[in-house]
Amino acid sequence: MPDSRKETPPASLELGVIGNGSVAALIDNQARIVWCCLPRFDADASFCALLSPTIEGGDWAIELEDVERAEQFYLANTAVLVTRLFDHHGGAVEITDFAPRYRMNGRFYHPEMLTRRVAPISGSPRVRIRMRPLCDYGARIAQTTSGSNHIRYLLSDVVQRLTSDVATPLIERGLPFGLDRPAHFVFGPDETLNDNVGDFVHLALERTLDYWREWVRYLSVPYEWQAAVIRAAITLKLCQYEATGAIVAALTTSIPESDGTARNWDYRYCWLRDAAFTVRALNRLGATRTMEEYIRYTFNLIANKDGSEVGPVFGITFEAELPERQVDTLKGYRGMGPVRVGNDAWRQRQNDVYGSVVLASAQLFFDCRLEHRGDEVTFRRLERMGTMALRMAEQTDAGLWEYRGRSAVHTYSAAMCWAACDRLAHIATELGLGDRARYWHEEAVQLHARIEVRAWNEQLGHFVDAYDGEHLDASLLLLADIGFLEATDPRFVATVDAIGTALGRNDYLFRYIAPDDFGAPETSFNICTFWYIEALAATGRKEHARAMFEHMLKQRNALGLLSEDIAPGTGEHWGNYPQTYSLVGLIQAAMRLSRRWEDAL
Repeated sequence: MPDSRKETPPASLELGVIGNGSVAALIDNQARIVWCCLPRFDADASFCALLSPTIEGGDWAIELEDVERAEQFYLANTAVLVTRLFDHHGGAVEITDFAPRYRMNGRFYHPEMLTRRVAPISGSPRVRIRMRPLCDYGARIAQTTSGSNHIRYLLSDVVQRLTSDVATPLIERGLPFGLDRPAHFVFGPDETLNDNVGDFVHLALERTLDYWREWVRYLSVPYEWQAAVIRAAITLKLCQYEATGAIVAALTTSIPESDGTARNWDYRYCWLRDAAFTVRALNRLGATRTMEEYIRYTFNLIANKDGSEVGPVFGITFEAELPERQVDTLKGYRGMGPVRVGNDAWRQRQNDVYGSVVLASAQLFFDCRLEHRGDEVTFRRLERMGTMALRMAEQTDAGLWEYRGRSAVHTYSAAMCWAACDRLAHIATELGLGDRARYWHEEAVQLHARIEVRAWNEQLGHFVDAYDGEHLDASLLLLADIGFLEATDPRFVATVDAIGTALGRNDYLFRYIAPDDFGAPETSFNICTFWYIEALAATGRKEHARAMFEHMLKQRNALGLLSEDIAPGTGEHWGNYPQTYSLVGLIQAAMRLSRRWEDAL
């Protein structure tokens, strides 16, 4: 019969995310899995269609013949994604995608597994299954072997098994068939599935739904914008690799920051700064387990760092070196290469990292809900970070924007080193360690005074991005958030105003506008827009802040998610996806701006 499929549309970031803390996948609005790395977030991209492989494949599609339209949504308060496809003849199917996660035998069950169910919901639909994982970032087709109801795929780093109640030849050959009953697919470890596959999927789905609904139930959400905050929180949770506690900056590599740019980076690693922002956002919602797991990760990293510098980014299984290379077998997002694997930011000095570790850990010492609170032993480990903060605070670095061609004593880096000392003083006071409290307080006061002198530009009338500098960058908006300045300080207000004027574009904010190693930035940086919204609210301009926030909510994709960047002229999403920074910004701004429950009811 003739193939009546529509031509595949250009790639976009209208993508859903499923995951379980071990594996994650991106699914387009036609129910194609177009990105998934196995067996973990930073491994080979077995499903890599998002980045245009040079050979056919790299996806897992459930195609409806003569498809006319689609709709897609999450089941409320879960990470379970539903896609409905409708054909020209009144036929329709519903595809349910999830990665199993639930309690079993006293622990969390979250295998390296993707689970799919496709069911007819009207008419006489005909579908075909196209299962086409690739190896070595799109270089070759995976070898397969098959049994009576399963197919084994020999991938680059793992062997995965697809078990299904659809006849194996129909999957292997991509043949169309009439769907007159639900079909089930389990793509996971190369082990025999002892249960009936339909029963397994049904029970796993019910348990996974229960897990996510229970997790959401205990979030301390704001009164307003609850659905947006919940979706952001669930997605942040999906970006933590639970085996180690590491939190990736995003699940993808090499989605460019703007149309045609070479600003393509691999974000599938754990930046201590980004992860600390994620921890603080989830802490505010009461999801403290993420913090506890992440702190175990960081303490493993710094265990042998006594007196030595700490890098800004690590692999999710503690790799200290992440050599960057280009992959020629993937043409890139919409053909925009290069595609990079690894990230040479690991070679950089970014001195704000010491403050990031301390700030992410501070709640351990003050939150009575935690089973294992911080103690003096934990404090002594953190003091290593304070010692390094004092040593590095006024040394040049690449800054949080990771400049590759220049260095300076960046104001934000120095202020975060001050924050490390300041929080250590508070923690020591809480623990009754008077001598250490006085020591860290005195060091913080002296460092604060030096930063104020060197980072304030009297002629311009605002703080600047680096010691004795002249430029602005959006990180200065955080000086009040970390406690370096009061939000009412006229110098902070003046800096916020200057940033809004210089970096604002159509209700979006750029991180900076001065040309860098790749020229002038072309897209706004979502987290910076949210920082500006928070700064407006903190300085008494809450209505303006609310208007900007509502505008940003409208810029999310159809599933409520954000990438790293937005093009101000078109509202199009750019940059790696889903971006934890952006979702953190959404949560933090909503928490600040929302009416209080007691005032609303």
